[in-house]
Amino acid sequence: MPHHVETAGADGQGARGPLAGCRVVELGSTVAGPFCARLLADFGADVVKVEQIEGDAVRSMGKRKDGRSLYAASILRNKRILAADMRSDEGRDLARRLCERADIVVENFRPGTLERWGLGYDALSRVNPGLILVRISGFGQDGPKSQSPGYGVVCEAFSGLREITGDPDRPPARVAVSMTDYITGLYAAYAAALALHDRARTGKGQVVDAALYESAFSFMEPHVPAYQQLGHVATRAGSRLPDHTPNTLYRARDGFIHITAGAQSVFARLAGVMGRPDLIDDPRFATAVARAAHEDEIDAEIEGWTRKLPLAQIERLLEEAAVPASRIYTMADIFADPHYAARGMIAAADDPVLGPVAMPAVVPHLSRTPGAVRWAGHDIGQDSAAVLRDDLGLDAAEIARLAEAGVVALGTAPEPDGDTGAKGAAHGG
Repeated sequence: MPHHVETAGADGQGARGPLAGCRVVELGSTVAGPFCARLLADFGADVVKVEQIEGDAVRSMGKRKDGRSLYAASILRNKRILAADMRSDEGRDLARRLCERADIVVENFRPGTLERWGLGYDALSRVNPGLILVRISGFGQDGPKSQSPGYGVVCEAFSGLREITGDPDRPPARVAVSMTDYITGLYAAYAAALALHDRARTGKGQVVDAALYESAFSFMEPHVPAYQQLGHVATRAGSRLPDHTPNTLYRARDGFIHITAGAQSVFARLAGVMGRPDLIDDPRFATAVARAAHEDEIDAEIEGWTRKLPLAQIERLLEEAAVPASRIYTMADIFADPHYAARGMIAAADDPVLGPVAMPAVVPHLSRTPGAVRWAGHDIGQDSAAVLRDDLGLDAAEIARLAEAGVVALGTAPEPDGDTGAKGAAHGG
């Protein structure tokens, strides 16, 4: 691994985090639910993921090595994994008993599924009135589309966010990650923390209703009043940020650089670096509003300058002048960058087969109670026996019976292929 990748030992030692002692049950699957619970786990919550016996779909997403999911190593990190058949009465009963002991339950099934299983909030809160139930769905728990299947990218299209993504002369593009699932998981984790804060005052739990389309739509903030007041329908603008100019991608001699200089003082510094102080006196460019009205002209002036210079020189000149700019980083650039290294932004946790697996470190950085990457994502059912024994008090005979009946799967961690040498813990700050 690159020298700056911090490793987390399999012993799970590290900062306990501000959510230490918080018990979370994850009933979700794929991305939005598991990401929400991963955020809570990163900051110390004890997360038990109740995974279907055949495995979460997220294990089949992304790249693989030696038959192991690299994506799952990260998004399932810091969680204990119980594999149970939620389609069976006994499997649902195990989940119910865990939820009755939990502070937070995270689920992202189609609305009404928990109720059909006898795991709705009314049923659970009668036993556990302080429970916070985080419900993630495509279109929300009610409304005419609540029962529609809601994958993140579909809800992104419905939200309007997809319409403004990409180049104006091409069909709407997408970001090559499950962006809307991540946005919603982030909102859901934030809401769970808010609900915990409220429960500390009131003693009462509540339901968090996080919809994929609403989370994506919230990012349309500047375009909502523009339509209501002006009838303006936002469309794709490529690499530009509409009405904030200059703020786009410019061609250099050997690549591209994104420059953001919409603020008046920053634009003046950019004009100075270019050797064109006359630009700030030109009526077309003298104010931010004027520049937005003449973005083609000002972008042509800037690219006339950048095309003559190599990227490295442009970056150095703009850095010295405090003009925000960057080349477009690849993952290889990120692994080699000294700032990422200094901030510890690439963590790694030991996988028993692959050794240290790199993944994003915990963010944001907390000065006194930082989060930590304590272990990589466990295998299907790796913690089933321990969870059933330690959390639900089942004895060995009962655990064996449930496994024999196919209600649970008792997975085990693969044997390590040699000493990985991982030590310490990778912290988020």
